[in-house]
Amino acid sequence: MEYSNSSNTEQPQTCLEITMEVHRVVPPPHQSTIHKLKTTLKETFFPDDPLRQFKGQPTGKKWILAAQYIFPILQWGPHYSLSLFKSDIVAGLTIASLAIPQGISYAKLANLPPIVGLSCLFHTGLDSSFVPPLVYAVLGSSRDLAVGPVSIASLILGSMLRQEVSPVSDPVLFLQLAFTTTFFAGLFQASLGFLRLGFIVDFLSKATLIGFMAGAAIIVSLQQLKSLLGITHFTTKMGLVPVLSSVFHNTKEWSWQTILMGFCFLVFLLVARHVSMKRPKLFWVSAGAPLVSVILSTLLVFAFKAQHHGISIIGILQEGLNPPSWNMLQFRGSHLGLSIKTGIVTGIISLTEGIAVGRTFAALKNYKVDGNKEMMAIGLMNMVGSSTSCYITTGAFSRSAVNHNAGAKSAVSNIVMSITVMVTLLFLMPLFQYTPNVVLGAIIVSAVVGLIDIPAACQIWKIDKFDFIVMLCAFFGVIFISVQDGLAMAVGMSIFKILQQITRPKTVMLGNIPGTDIFRDLHHYKESMKIPGFLILSIEAPINFANSTYLNERILRWIEEYEAEDHKKQSNLQFVVLVMSAVSTIDTSGVSIFKELKKTVEKKGAELVLVNPLGEVMEKLQKSDEAGDFMRPDCLFLTVGEAVATLTATIKSQVSNHVV
Repeated sequence: MEYSNSSNTEQPQTCLEITMEVHRVVPPPHQSTIHKLKTTLKETFFPDDPLRQFKGQPTGKKWILAAQYIFPILQWGPHYSLSLFKSDIVAGLTIASLAIPQGISYAKLANLPPIVGLSCLFHTGLDSSFVPPLVYAVLGSSRDLAVGPVSIASLILGSMLRQEVSPVSDPVLFLQLAFTTTFFAGLFQASLGFLRLGFIVDFLSKATLIGFMAGAAIIVSLQQLKSLLGITHFTTKMGLVPVLSSVFHNTKEWSWQTILMGFCFLVFLLVARHVSMKRPKLFWVSAGAPLVSVILSTLLVFAFKAQHHGISIIGILQEGLNPPSWNMLQFRGSHLGLSIKTGIVTGIISLTEGIAVGRTFAALKNYKVDGNKEMMAIGLMNMVGSSTSCYITTGAFSRSAVNHNAGAKSAVSNIVMSITVMVTLLFLMPLFQYTPNVVLGAIIVSAVVGLIDIPAACQIWKIDKFDFIVMLCAFFGVIFISVQDGLAMAVGMSIFKILQQITRPKTVMLGNIPGTDIFRDLHHYKESMKIPGFLILSIEAPINFANSTYLNERILRWIEEYEAEDHKKQSNLQFVVLVMSAVSTIDTSGVSIFKELKKTVEKKGAELVLVNPLGEVMEKLQKSDEAGDFMRPDCLFLTVGEAVATLTATIKSQVSNHVV
């Protein structure tokens, strides 16, 4: 076609008027369909390329590397020394002092017997079975992760199971469902790791987790009002309104003795936590505070017979190791669906927390944690744990922080902790008979208060308002509806955001920065200028069936707006330049819109020009261009600067020839 320039607008003086070397846009090298599929699958399921360490290795070395990959303990075990063991003993004893009271407290939070919470911390080959921490010590890749029951997973497990089964009227069935739920949680976690589907966990965005954790922390704390106030008749519901209603409708049951003791120990625990946060070297203060609280409160109750004066106590606890529980797993019956659903929810939450904690401390010590291996380790840990009287466990941030600060060098610290707990189970359980429930409630509140991250919420507000809304959905959903519904709402909002970004990709109009061949967003760079006769648009997303219609309509609207604006300036639209640098992929629907768009643009007397189409995009466009007029060399350019310079020179040449 012939190009004419009837614009009365003076062409801006830019370096584009200088003759530029035009680089030819070349098609990508040919790749077979099998090779493309192989590359796609590799990037989807094996982005870390775990097999690269085997390349160029002799057969014997490959077998050794394979064994070390599956069992990380074989990698660091041969180099383990006495000096490392000394550090791990100190760390193990330190986290045991925190884990024992937390294990009892979290089991009560899940409506389970306290001894089950301690069993989750214990592992030994001397008795009936191996339980979670030993499995993690063998399979886990984190040196700092301290495994055991955690507050959020305990809350979710207890609240979801309690919707259909009462832990009071039918404790045996409730315990069976708890173990079955743990098995399905572990199966789900291990499957994600084995099938390399860890990216599914990424749908829990940071904003979702911050809102969810804060809401769950408040719900957990509100549940402890039963213990902190000494209330006997308390609601079984988890929402804010029913809990507060139950608290204020039972004011006659409030016990001033319980309130006084709970307040004193809660203040003590919070002060200890604050001291350790301000001075990390004093980590032992917050680590030992729960155990000190348990010992002091138990002595006070025993000395003053406080159980006869309104303070409830744990009561007689079974001494010894729990027997195997594989015969309690229920894989049939009317509650199977409940166990599977609860297992998936608790599995996702505990897995996310465990991997996040492991990666946090790995970054501090400059080593790598394999996410998929962690999923398999945590999953197998829970599957084995479900058969050894344990409910769902993962890496807890509070215990792992203490483990890290105490100088842990390897997973042996978990083994030391477990042996300590084993001694407690075998010989010291009767000593907890007089431990008051109010202190266990105070320990839980002091542990979960750190989950409320106000600075992070403020940071989200500054960075992304939509993420802040997602965070609020999770927060208020957990508080006012339920833990699982709040999480589902937040995940739904996050998925909606992703779909919105996919179906409504961003397109911007580019202008030239004077004195250069650089083109940038006109609204962002105010000094950039339009080139008369050119509509330069940048598409900043992959093109697929979900957004192709929108893109077609949006580009046509850009053209109409350009024509309406430039009609006043008596200039004609001659070129629609689409910058494709950010278009990584395209499907058949996307290819179709380019054909339709080219026809529409030509009807308006203009030409469609593509800039820097990437390999896959260019290949598909070429295959669809059977007539050979769509991907002509004069419609393809490597940069916007080259496109504008070349097409401007062509216009001037045609105008000169026309005059002559």
